[in-house]
Amino acid sequence: MLRRSTLSCLAAVRRLSTQSPNYRRMILESRVYDVAEQTPLQEAPALSHALQNRVLLKREDLQPVFSFKIRGAYNKMASLSAEEKAAGCVCCSAGNHAQGVALSARKLGVRAKIVMPLATPDIKVNAVRHHGGEFVDIVLHGKTFDDAAAEARRLVQEEKLTMILPFDDPYVIAGQGTIGMEILQQTSGSEKLDAIFVAS
Repeated sequence: MLRRSTLSCLAAVRRLSTQSPNYRRMILESRVYDVAEQTPLQEAPALSHALQNRVLLKREDLQPVFSFKIRGAYNKMASLSAEEKAAGCVCCSAGNHAQGVALSARKLGVRAKIVMPLATPDIKVNAVRHHGGEFVDIVLHGKTFDDAAAEARRLVQEEKLTMILPFDDPYVIAGQGTIGMEILQQTSGSEKLDAIFVAS
């Protein structure tokens, strides 16, 4: 017999699962392919030999911004209402997410402010500028990432911009989730996967 505390925990989990977004549906409806590529799943011969297993790599480095981050950024920005698009968006990132938001802004014709710490390397700032063009304003602010994030939150409040988070957003998660869908499609049939490893 289950204890009362266990039953209440199970009830809470059930409530959460019914309140969670339908990620399967969201992944299938994702608009990432307006800008992202379906990347190959490529065998890594040296790694396969060293590990005595067949190792395949999902080549997200072949995306226009050299990272999977374009998937989530674009999917989130494409989901914005006409009013949100007109008001613009903001993100805080010193790396791949910033480039994904920048390219998405240009492709969708949405103004974006990209807040980066003052110490962000020029190569990263220039990549954001290159991908976003006239649709992106780069704001260099603060000594730390936390300082830059606080500035981005301030811009949300004062300028009514939409924050484009690098994670922890259903549309971003669904956009990134298209990678898993592709892996399943690319390995259907005779190929069987034993495991999928995701770097964090």
